[in-house]
Amino acid sequence: MKNWDKDTICIQGGYEPGNGEPRVLPIYQSTTYKYDSAEELAKLFDLETPGHMYTRISNPTVEYVERKIADLEGGIGAMMTSSGQAASFISVFNITSAGDNFVMMSNLYGGTTNLFLVTMKRMGIEARIANPDMTDEEFLSLFDERTRCFFGETIANPSLEIFDFDRFIPLVHGKGVPVIIDNTFATPILCNPIVLGADIVVHSTTKYMDGHAEVVGGVIVDGGTFDWEKDGKYPELSEPDESYHGVVYTKEFGKAAYITKARTQLMRDLGTTVQPIAAFLINNGLETLGLRIRKHSENALEVAKYLLSRTDLVESVSYPGLVGDKEHEKALKYLKDGLSSGVVSFSVKGGREKAMAFMNALKLAAIVIHVADVRTCVLNPASTTHRQLSDEMLEKAGIEPGFVRLSVGIEDKKDIIRDIDEAFEACR
Repeated sequence: MKNWDKDTICIQGGYEPGNGEPRVLPIYQSTTYKYDSAEELAKLFDLETPGHMYTRISNPTVEYVERKIADLEGGIGAMMTSSGQAASFISVFNITSAGDNFVMMSNLYGGTTNLFLVTMKRMGIEARIANPDMTDEEFLSLFDERTRCFFGETIANPSLEIFDFDRFIPLVHGKGVPVIIDNTFATPILCNPIVLGADIVVHSTTKYMDGHAEVVGGVIVDGGTFDWEKDGKYPELSEPDESYHGVVYTKEFGKAAYITKARTQLMRDLGTTVQPIAAFLINNGLETLGLRIRKHSENALEVAKYLLSRTDLVESVSYPGLVGDKEHEKALKYLKDGLSSGVVSFSVKGGREKAMAFMNALKLAAIVIHVADVRTCVLNPASTTHRQLSDEMLEKAGIEPGFVRLSVGIEDKKDIIRDIDEAFEACR
């Protein structure tokens, strides 16, 4: 990795063309790769030499984008996946088995919460819920000898609570387990969890990394910081893998043991592969990520200030960039220049019915099951993305019935605010 600023990495990182080669990242639209001898291919399967065997496992286009994202996050390696859900699942499943447990924050994205509490439970893996308001003693009581990792979000979706790195990471590491952080909303432009002590970072690249609502994808970044051999707690990494020629990942790949196992074992077996064209489109988004995330943040702050002034129709406003917001101090501490991404959460007076009427009256902002797009969009999480959660779980996640998640785009801020203002007047 060159000593470049993140804005430069966004454009120049990953793919570096040689003399006479394409200036723009090529799309290697091939499932297979030719070799001159059977011995060469055998070495690839034995992980003795670098290269590509089959696009389900790796691909040149995908690899270049993985390198760029790893550099942006300060990791030693990355693996792209078919979706953010796949990235979250593999990040945990890579080091858990039936009978194990892990600890998750209560304010995670609803889809992640359902994945962990329902689907992984069917696999015999227990997710234990931690609350940011817990005392240290209450938090630590969730860990035991079968706890394998901890999972949180830098900026929680949609409550916008900011993860307290300085508080929780020492507690988790004191229990001898790694920290996995979903950095989707912050992006590596605003926060680098690995620098702040996390061990693994995941993203839904569908969001700000793509930024144009064009392609679904995810990524896992390995910080290379965790000691997988200590205390023999992670035998899947420190003991022979019989499914892969008896390789011992920690011996053969050192700091890259975790991400190598994720690729050669789980990506091989599960096939949650990102396609080359998808990686190409995500790379296009990454090239403008630095510019966009700043504009999203600037617009969102102005929108949040406007919403805060509408005490006649708005119950409450959550945006970490607002002075006085309960998350503001953490935003200044953990996010670059206090920029807080483009999502604003607020509650409309009158509950769910009034929130729906407001959303229906919007003209510029679209009602979509998406977030972190260049276009302003909106939804009511209680009736959509978090519909599967109980009322109690919704409350713990900070979601009220009239709660609206507004993903502020990069249009002119005056037009966005005018659209909101007119929608409020239409649904009085």
